[in-house]
Amino acid sequence: MTTQQAFDLALQHHQAGRLAEAEALYRQILAVQPNHADALHLLGVVAHQAGKNDVAVGLIRQAITLKANFPEAHSNLGIALRKTRQLDEAIAAFRQAITLQPSYPEAYSNLGNALIEKGQQDEAVAAYRQAIALQPNYSEAHYNLGNALRENGQLGEAIAAYRHAIALRPNYPEAYSNLGNALRNQGKLDEAIAAYRQAIALQPDFSKAHSNLVFTLQYHPRFEAGTIGEEERVWSQQHAAPLKQFIKPHSNDPNPRRRLRVGYVSPDFRDHVVGRYVMPLFEHHDRAQLELWCYSGVRRPDEMTGRFRSLAGQWRSTLGLSDEQVAELIREDGVDILVDLSLHSAENRLLVFARQPAPVQVSYAGYPGSTGLEAIEYRISDRYLEAGASEMGDRSSEIGSTRPSDLLSSISHSEPALTLSKGPAERVFLLDSYWCFDPRGADLPIGALPALENKAVTFGCLNNFCKVNERVLALWAPILGSVEGSRLLLLSPAGSHRKATLAALRELGVDGSRVEFVAWRPWCEYLEWYQRIDIGLETFPYNGHTTSLDAFWMGVPVPALVGELPVARAGLSHLMNLGLPELVAGSEEEYVNLVVDLAGDLPRLAELRATLRERMKASVLMDAPRYARQIEAAYRAMWRRWCAGQPA
Repeated sequence: MTTQQAFDLALQHHQAGRLAEAEALYRQILAVQPNHADALHLLGVVAHQAGKNDVAVGLIRQAITLKANFPEAHSNLGIALRKTRQLDEAIAAFRQAITLQPSYPEAYSNLGNALIEKGQQDEAVAAYRQAIALQPNYSEAHYNLGNALRENGQLGEAIAAYRHAIALRPNYPEAYSNLGNALRNQGKLDEAIAAYRQAIALQPDFSKAHSNLVFTLQYHPRFEAGTIGEEERVWSQQHAAPLKQFIKPHSNDPNPRRRLRVGYVSPDFRDHVVGRYVMPLFEHHDRAQLELWCYSGVRRPDEMTGRFRSLAGQWRSTLGLSDEQVAELIREDGVDILVDLSLHSAENRLLVFARQPAPVQVSYAGYPGSTGLEAIEYRISDRYLEAGASEMGDRSSEIGSTRPSDLLSSISHSEPALTLSKGPAERVFLLDSYWCFDPRGADLPIGALPALENKAVTFGCLNNFCKVNERVLALWAPILGSVEGSRLLLLSPAGSHRKATLAALRELGVDGSRVEFVAWRPWCEYLEWYQRIDIGLETFPYNGHTTSLDAFWMGVPVPALVGELPVARAGLSHLMNLGLPELVAGSEEEYVNLVVDLAGDLPRLAELRATLRERMKASVLMDAPRYARQIEAAYRAMWRRWCAGQPA
């Protein structure tokens, strides 16, 4: 063959996905003609496709040195640089490709991808729009535009972009999945669930879309624990069970008393709700007993990421690594206890855990509940989140019939014990509190009760808007109807769902003029909204979690309605740990009456506003040393159990 014939054949192999054959031919060409820029470029592309992005960068740069006017090579260099997290260099490479070929839609779309990872959403939106202007039927650019708009809080426009991408490419599972995410953020849970199911139907092994479905079911008022548990088991059977074949024996030293290597896996080692209440754990861990390893999927590091990194014994970035590569890294690091901090929430790494890279695996912090994975044998919860669930065994049946107001005396505050089990493998350790609140220096003044100046009560809910569903509005409406002159403050991104919410409330007898929407803003500024709120309204079935702790810190009581799922019992846990069982309701009718009565008792509201912060400081909700000791005791008990099961 001539060099050209060999190159043409290599290109055919490459386009057909036969990478090994293509690579062999590219290398043969380069052995004869070392300065063959096209062969160097495409050999770099093969390296990128094989996950060897550092090699790809080197090869493509060689090609560009030989052939500077090479827009495709500059664009592919940008792709490889982005994979190695060299975002500034990637952006420069994409811009150079565009300079060389201004009508290059793929380069504009790739530029948008790098910009969005830098947190420059507005610039990313502009890049995607330019790609679409050059190629209107470019489905991937419409999809990427949807991602940027969703990140920017422009949910209505994001949904339109996803739908446009799907219209151009009906079998587009990623677009359906992210459409579901945008719909969920608007509170349109039925439509979101339908979108996830369509994504899964198109790609049955799409574990991320299936996780999105499992996670979203937690928010829906019409799905019970049994249904959600079944979907978790389906997820595990579909995605985790096939990976059992890759589980290997562990060689960790089975000494029950030695210092343990604990690995934490999360994309949220940053200013995020998970990061906020895991930080006190990291700050108070006993380094003589535990060595901390972090496996971080953080895409946009911030000041809190730096703090986590300084507290970790070892820091591993998992960006750009496959689940298999991350699992092998953890195994090579000799981790004893591996902790999942995501469950089925965004960017989870559950398929790493399915490969069992550590002998002991536990889930915690993403949200209270189960993953459904047999490979994760433990989860951490608290005594109030689990109390009363009928499937939890003898101890829970002892307290299951107890009224919430009596739970404080029936559950002692002791060190955690392995007391509950659920399913064939998962065991639950109970803490005093699932959450540990850290105000991070936000010592904002609470101020006087707003109702005293306004002559009317202001209710508020600053939760993620996806928690506000039809059942929630139906419970809030009679409260607003019973409290004369009252107003409602809601946190929500802009979009058509605001109008839909007002319309739903009007049908329930609440004038829309009494409702005010506010948009998200940075944390300390967000806390200032509570200075306008007298009473926080709870969401169901997914309660306010960290958001309610923020409210308490700002002197705003949030009465609770106890539900079935752990996510529906957060309010119970918070209020019992604050010593306020009288603010817990066991039925919807009781909840409405409780909130209305509280709104009519301004002296009681003023007293709560003045004392809630001190109550928090004196409670287990802010006792970080105790929180850390309890979790460490749980880890040690798990480890002893594993050691006891090893051959002598």
